Amino acid sequence: MPGCFKKTLFALASLISFASFILIVVAMGTPKWTTGKILCKTGADLVNATDPELVKFIGEIYYGLFRGGKIRQCGLGGRRSKFTIFPHMVKKLNTGLHVMIIMFLCVAIFFSLVSFGFCILNAIKVPYRAIKGPAGVCLWNFLAGGFVVLAVTSFMAAVKLHHLTERIANFREIFQFVILEERFEDCFWLCVASATTHAANLLLIAISGINFPKIKTKTEEANVTAEDIMY
Repeated sequence: MPGCFKKTLFALASLISFASFILIVVAMGTPKWTTGKILCKTGADLVNATDPELVKFIGEIYYGLFRGGKIRQCGLGGRRSKFTIFPHMVKKLNTGLHVMIIMFLCVAIFFSLVSFGFCILNAIKVPYRAIKGPAGVCLWNFLAGGFVVLAVTSFMAAVKLHHLTERIANFREIFQFVILEERFEDCFWLCVASATTHAANLLLIAISGINFPKIKTKTEEANVTAEDIMY
């Protein structure tokens, strides 16, 4: 049976692994990974709008991995609309990269749950095989965190290098929209937090392998004399 200190560490690691699982699931299901401001360039050019009038042509957009929405401002008031990435819009995006992001997160979810199970196993007993012990827990956390990092990096590449926001904003639009501003929102940072939790788990497992010196109490030797024996 593991000691109380190691039980506590592995129990904490299991909670962190489960928290990582929750963070990824929430992030994937929420439609606000990125938000931005979009300018209806065609409408602004038609009326030759100046700086004070451009406000009437600036709308908003937000999207996640599966759906999103936008407010079109082309001089006649805002028009709200919602859209889904699958199955139609994904054809206009970098399909391979977008699908890879989702796959990376799904694999990270799997390894997070595997890490959760192995942490509980190590909190209950000392496994016979090394892969089921701390080495295995480190492996699953490293893989889970690594796939989350790959997903986050790929999404940043899609936004910054492949102009994901601009492609989504101009999907099936007659007017041309230009991106004025884009920023990553809380759901994106939830994935970053998930990768951080796995790094924290690796630290906990490393601490669990340290053999701390035990504090020994000195027992006083009893001096038995002849007088003590008499009594």
